[in-house]
Amino acid sequence: MSGRLIAQVLVSVGTVVGRAFIAAYKQAAANAAQGGGPAAAARGSAKEGTVDALTRKTGLSLEEACQILNVNKDVDLTQLTKNYDHLFKVNNAAEGGSFYLQSKVVRAKERLDMERGDQVKTPDTQTTTPASNDAPASTPPA
Repeated sequence: MSGRLIAQVLVSVGTVVGRAFIAAYKQAAANAAQGGGPAAAARGSAKEGTVDALTRKTGLSLEEACQILNVNKDVDLTQLTKNYDHLFKVNNAAEGGSFYLQSKVVRAKERLDMERGDQVKTPDTQTTTPASNDAPASTPPA
């Protein structure tokens, strides 16, 4: 009698686990068909791959970072710094603030700086390459 009960429990658990596995597989297949997953960055453009890499590196998307600092994506540096300084001081743990929120503010600023750094590096590399080629020619011989 107890053997039959154990067999029934095993069969019912196996059925539930099997259905969950099938549902998870179907969801993974649907995500892959829509372009999600690790191969999405490889199939996308270089900018999308960079943005995905920055999001994975910092743990924050660009939208989240903008929400935390209460700025838009195309904010100027003075407003970004002003909001960052204010939120950093308000959340100072020594003054009764939250260390967690302060660290979120720091990470959000880092994320926006990384995004701006990628945008700045692209034009700078194009302008510094000719300048570096001209620099040795313009220096007087020793």
